[in-house]
Amino acid sequence: MPMRPFAAAALLCLALQPLHAAPASVYLQELSSSDVRDAVAAGTRTIIVPVGGTEQNGPHMALGKHNVRVHVLAGRIAEQLGRTLVAPVVAYVPEGRVDPPTEHMRFAGTISVPDAAFEAVLEGAARSFARHGFTDIVLIGDSGNYQGQLKAVAERLNREWAGRPARAHFVADYYAAAQAPFAAMLRERGLTDAQIGRHAGAADTSLMLAVAPALVFADRMPADAGQARSAGVAGDPKRASAELGRLGTELVVQHSVAAIRRAVAR
Repeated sequence: MPMRPFAAAALLCLALQPLHAAPASVYLQELSSSDVRDAVAAGTRTIIVPVGGTEQNGPHMALGKHNVRVHVLAGRIAEQLGRTLVAPVVAYVPEGRVDPPTEHMRFAGTISVPDAAFEAVLEGAARSFARHGFTDIVLIGDSGNYQGQLKAVAERLNREWAGRPARAHFVADYYAAAQAPFAAMLRERGLTDAQIGRHAGAADTSLMLAVAPALVFADRMPADAGQARSAGVAGDPKRASAELGRLGTELVVQHSVAAIRRAVAR
């Protein structure tokens, strides 16, 4: 008996399906266990571990700035790299002494954890991913205060993994691109170093406007330098814009993609 046309078409569609379809999202937490298993089997062997932080960013920007920013940018980096997933953001990081409070802990809402606890979380996550078949575990961090710890964790893991397929990569270029190169771009567009700032100023706020504008509260920006300092701000956020922020985010993504490709190739 000849095969009916609709049955033949269905069989043809099944035959044309790839053995392992690409995952529906680059974000691990949006996938099922079988999605991840199939992605690894199909050649997705790189995973980015994005590190953020929960800290004060003046009265005009949400405490989760680093978490939101690194989540979005890690996703863009993964999409450009291909065959790459993004782990959940590490939101609990060292932010200063709790008692008596130092650094950002002097401001309400900041969360700080001990250095050893932070590093143990990173190591545990990396070992988990290596167990599941990922061979390149990439550490990127959106804040400057723990960059040395990310490097130290990667070096420890690589000593432990000597002779094994898995490797850890600390990619400093992610954070570095948003510093001197972005500041140079802003100077070319007429901003001063005092406006660009080091924390929650024009540079920092512009990046957030480009990624999550709803978490920047324009009506609460410090009126002057004195008010900014007392609120934990170093810089002038009033000069910030989403257009400037897009220049910075593109810089971060480009530098990070190139650095990760180099690291994986080695």
